[in-house]
Amino acid sequence: MLTGKRALVTGGGTGIGAAIARSLMAAGAEMIIAGRRVEVLHRSADMLGLSRDACLVLDVTDAASIAAAADVLATVDILVNNAGQAASAPFRKSDIALLDAMLDVNLRGTWRMTQAVLPAMTRRGWGRVINIASTAGLRGYAYVSAYVAAKHAVVGLTRALALEVARQGVTVNAVCPGFTETPLLDAAVANITSATGRDAGTARAELARDNPQGRLVRPDEVANTVLWLAGPDAGAINGQSIAVCGGEVMTG
Repeated sequence: MLTGKRALVTGGGTGIGAAIARSLMAAGAEMIIAGRRVEVLHRSADMLGLSRDACLVLDVTDAASIAAAADVLATVDILVNNAGQAASAPFRKSDIALLDAMLDVNLRGTWRMTQAVLPAMTRRGWGRVINIASTAGLRGYAYVSAYVAAKHAVVGLTRALALEVARQGVTVNAVCPGFTETPLLDAAVANITSATGRDAGTARAELARDNPQGRLVRPDEVANTVLWLAGPDAGAINGQSIAVCGGEVMTG
């Protein structure tokens, strides 16, 4: 399905990113996994059966890091902006530094990477930009106002850019997972247990209750949505934010 296409996943070393890379590879895409930590990328490449040459050490918050990879980025047909970070704090204890940190990785990182790959995509007349947002980009959650603001901005960017490139063979979409079984969720559970004294099992159950199905999302469910958007049958899907959350956004 994706034979002859080159795909790059930021944050491709763990969690949802690694699951996406596995799914795209299985469909025939030539994979590049990008991230800040070379040891994490190498471990992921070994598990995926990728050459370590497929690992791109890159920091989406650093414009110089992205510029240094310009030659590689110009060859990308499918960009999955998966690198992200979440931090929680009550709004009145959330300073501008926290907001800037959430915007830098979640929004500006997506912006920088997309600007780096888009010119070559439009010249070739084909491309897929898939932004991993969150249900936090579609609804509000208490105590994560900076993260919610950043992910809402990613959804807005997705919609605006989709219109700009609609006639150039490129689609731009977002995938919005609910709480998903990843290391990022483990960190959220740790924060909850630290702040409330609840045990980890209780904290995980509380997060799962947001999903009407009463469970956490699996990384492969997110990856399969990305795979569909990357493929030829999704050419008419553009500017959409697809929630993978068991129906949570209908109840929020």
